Amino acid sequence: MSTMLCRALFVLLFVVAVPPAFSAGPAPAPSEREKCPVCGMFVAKYPDWAAAIQFNDGTRAAFDGPKDLFTYFLNLKRFNPGKSRDAVTAIRVKDYYSLATIDGHTAYYVVGSDVYGPMGKELVPFAKLSDARGFMVDHRGTRVVRLSEITPAFLKSLE
Repeated sequence: MSTMLCRALFVLLFVVAVPPAFSAGPAPAPSEREKCPVCGMFVAKYPDWAAAIQFNDGTRAAFDGPKDLFTYFLNLKRFNPGKSRDAVTAIRVKDYYSLATIDGHTAYYVVGSDVYGPMGKELVPFAKLSDARGFMVDHRGTRVVRLSEITPAFLKSLE
């Protein structure tokens, strides 16, 4: 087999076998008709709070805020029985100050502040801990949490 043919086969196998790295780059903007699977609200109406989960089959779910995203993520059996957490390739939220799309796994979330999202009390996301701490002071937040600290009981306390 020629070297050129071997390279072409390798590239083809690599592209087919390795799913794309969905965590890189911004999430596509939600369509005008896309609804949050948790509350049913139109996500595009709240672009500053838009969040998304990307799955390894290329599908995604869009949300009107991080609180609904985590409600969904922590209860996939209820909201999307055909999916598991292992199938999640990216969690994307928007940094409150810059509105840049950031990795939800590494974000810092302020809770208990006087800033409300589309569904009321919200986890306010930040890329930098210093920004989260500053926001917490300015907006009377009570705590900074990471993804690993967010549980169904914790989310219930935000209702």
